[in-house]
Amino acid sequence: MSIGLLGILGCAGERPANLGARDGLLSSCPASPNCVSSHAADERHRIGALAFSGDPDAAFARLKLVLCRRGDTTIIEEKSGYLRVELRTTLFVDDGEFLLSRMQSVIHLRSASRLGYSDMGKNRSRLEDIRTQFIAAEGEK
Repeated sequence: MSIGLLGILGCAGERPANLGARDGLLSSCPASPNCVSSHAADERHRIGALAFSGDPDAAFARLKLVLCRRGDTTIIEEKSGYLRVELRTTLFVDDGEFLLSRMQSVIHLRSASRLGYSDMGKNRSRLEDIRTQFIAAEGEK
């Protein structure tokens, strides 16, 4: 049983040290297909940012509420206009980032697997689920 537990915990991987917004951009995705980002130039990794209208701070607070309601998400770092989260599945941990762009009225996003090569589309589908929840939460004011 101990070996099995160690195997499961080993799938979490180390928290990456290269995350965080720099010059208004999130970290680039690696070449592997287990990452999506609204800053990516290539279609394989590109995902749309979260668009909003109105007050940027209210939109970012709404995103934080959505993330806090999710059972698979833990906020690891919070700065003004930036959130870093861990997104968990049964065995794996992915790293997510959200960066507010007040001028563009969007929240940029990135999600990447810590381990492995392919994520079978999990990072993209999870962020699209968060998008759906973000849009739905707009009416909860």
